[in-house]
Amino acid sequence: MDGKRALGEHYEGVAARYLQRHGLTIVARNVYNRGGEIDLIARDAGTLVFVEVRFRGEGSLTDPLSSITYGKRQKLIRAVSFYLHRHGLWDHPCRIDVVGITPGVTSKYRVQWARNAIQAA
Repeated sequence: MDGKRALGEHYEGVAARYLQRHGLTIVARNVYNRGGEIDLIARDAGTLVFVEVRFRGEGSLTDPLSSITYGKRQKLIRAVSFYLHRHGLWDHPCRIDVVGITPGVTSKYRVQWARNAIQAA
């Protein structure tokens, strides 16, 4: 496994543990389909939650939540659409969240969780 992929999996694990502590149940990690990749899929009560995990190190010019471009949003929406179609879940309540991770000052990481951060237009 290359270093970038290992680093990505590490921060996806940090995000998964954070979400679990906040009551979500992780259903899947690193889901690939024709639409693209979904980092995490979780359940929040009756809602299916698709999670994009973003990390930015010290000295980065953008914060993790602001680093999602229009193109990335479109890819995420397409990946989620393929997943919902493939699993027959079109009428199931769902949302796309973003978890941003940066190095912390008083703890190892600073985690920001933006619920329903990306919406299909």
